[in-house]
Amino acid sequence: MPTQTDAPASAELDDRYGRTRRHRSRDRFLLIGGAIAFAVVLIAWVVWAGLDGQKPQLEVTDTGHRLMNEARAVEVSWNLSVPPGNETACIVQALNEDFTVVGWKVIEVPASDQHIRSLTETVRTAQEANTGLIYRCWLT
Repeated sequence: MPTQTDAPASAELDDRYGRTRRHRSRDRFLLIGGAIAFAVVLIAWVVWAGLDGQKPQLEVTDTGHRLMNEARAVEVSWNLSVPPGNETACIVQALNEDFTVVGWKVIEVPASDQHIRSLTETVRTAQEANTGLIYRCWLT
């Protein structure tokens, strides 16, 4: 059974280890403030990520290549998916068996009313090529 002498010692221990009413209300305030800050950052990120999708999307897929080593060239075929009315440019590469670039060409693709187009381009090479592919495309 606690005595009167235990009460002041208990109050001193509570004060020493942060178990008073003042500390509890401060901790609750900090916890609520942290949760509100987290919610604001999360909502801002969701809004920013949702608005970022407004740019025209560009997608390129290699569909094949044909080696023409007797003519020192590679014919590269690819599909270009871009919103209608956008001009693009693409880099077409020819690679040898060591994956060294032995030929490349920048292709200007004019705007079109089609969303997906199949394109083919011939790239001349400095050495015998092993493959040909699209390196990169961008909107111009």
